[in-house]
Amino acid sequence: MDINDYLIATTGKEWSWLLNGWVPPLPQRFNIWLVNRLGDVFVVNDNDAVLRLDVGAGTCLEVARSREEFARKLDAANNADLWLRLQLVDSCRQVGMQLGPLECYGFRVPPTLGGKYELANLRPTQLAVHYSYQAYICKQTEIYWVPPG
Repeated sequence: MDINDYLIATTGKEWSWLLNGWVPPLPQRFNIWLVNRLGDVFVVNDNDAVLRLDVGAGTCLEVARSREEFARKLDAANNADLWLRLQLVDSCRQVGMQLGPLECYGFRVPPTLGGKYELANLRPTQLAVHYSYQAYICKQTEIYWVPPG
């Protein structure tokens, strides 16, 4: 598996602007590290911990204390499939669903409103639309989780 097949490029994008609706639950200061093709963001905080913003669920949780621990955990259990959405991305590719440089696979019906993590519920979506819409839905439904501190 080549991890890059399941990620979108992080360079050339205004992440602070794209993710401004997600602070909180994202911390005020963070560095973008990885972004999967469904737009879930992995950031590194000031303590070098890796946090995963699951845009569909509206959660931001620490998944590893460091990048090295993240790499080890990625190979354990079904973490790679869960964190990178391997099966969904493979399904999108199999039907020819392509992404532009400023797109991710977005939800037709957000999971917070009952949408499923399945091919029929995904479509290429502009990153700006994806992040702002999902943040709006999560905040309106009070789904998002704010980490302590």
